[in-house]
Amino acid sequence: MTISAIDKPATAERDTFSFSGIRASVRWAWPAVTVVAALIAVWQVYVQISGIRPQVLPSPGRVVVQGWAQRDAIAENAAATLQVTIVGFAVSLVLAWLLAVAVDFSPWLRRAFVPLFVVSQTLPIIAIAPLLIIWFGFGLLPKVLVIALATFFPMAIGLIEGFAAADRDARSLLASMGASRWQQFRYVRLPSALPRFFTSLRIGITYAVVGAIFAEYAGASAGLGIYMSQQKNSFRTDLVLAAVAVTAVISVILFVSTFVMERLVVPWARQGSAGPHV
Repeated sequence: MTISAIDKPATAERDTFSFSGIRASVRWAWPAVTVVAALIAVWQVYVQISGIRPQVLPSPGRVVVQGWAQRDAIAENAAATLQVTIVGFAVSLVLAWLLAVAVDFSPWLRRAFVPLFVVSQTLPIIAIAPLLIIWFGFGLLPKVLVIALATFFPMAIGLIEGFAAADRDARSLLASMGASRWQQFRYVRLPSALPRFFTSLRIGITYAVVGAIFAEYAGASAGLGIYMSQQKNSFRTDLVLAAVAVTAVISVILFVSTFVMERLVVPWARQGSAGPHV
C-alpha cells in the first residue's frame, strides 16, 4: 500500500516528533545515568581494594550475580509488592479526587478536612504500620492503609490548590454567561488543576512503593519488604541490595509512566518542560 501525498507530511511529522522525543529523553536522563555509573564503579573499586567482607558490603558484581541466581524468588516477591502498590495507590487516588472535589465545592469541608490532611502526614508510618498489622492482620487491608497514608496528602493538596488557582476572569466570564458551578468546575477549575495534579502524582507514586515496603517489613507473607527482612536476618547483604535495586527500578518505571499519562491527558502542560518527553 502506497502512502498518499497528503499523508506523507503528517507521517514525516510524526516520525520527526517521535525521534526528537527520544533524543530529548536521552539528554534528560544522561547526566543521572552517568552519575549512577560512576558511583557503581567507585563502589566496585572500593570493595576490591579494601577487601571488605561480602556480608558487610558486597561488590556490585556480586549483587548482580546473586540477584540473578535468585531471580525467580525476587520476581515473585516483586510482583506481590507491585500488586499491593497498585491497589493501595488506586484507593488513595480515588479518595484524593473525591475529597478534593468535595472540598472545592464546600468551604466548610475545606476548613474541616484540610487540617486533618496535614495531621495525617505527621503520623510516623514506620510506627503505624506494625499497629495496622496487629489491628487488621496480614492481609491486603493494612498494606493498602499504609500506602494511602503515605500518598494521599500530596495528591489531595495538589488538586485542592490546583482548583483554587483557576483563572478568576475565566470563572467570572462563565458565571456572567449563566454557567452553573459544575460547568465552571468542568471547563475552568478542572483543566487548571490537572498540571499540578500530575506533579503531585509523581510524588505520590514514589511514596506508594516506599509505603508498600514498610508495610511488608511490618508483616507479610510475600513481597520485597519481607524478602529483604528475611535476607537481612540471614546476613545476605547481596540479596538485600538486589531487592533494593529491583525496588528502585519499579519506582522509576512508575515515575516515568506518570509523564506518559500526563502527555496523553494534558499534552499542553509539558511544553517547554525540562522533564522527560515521550
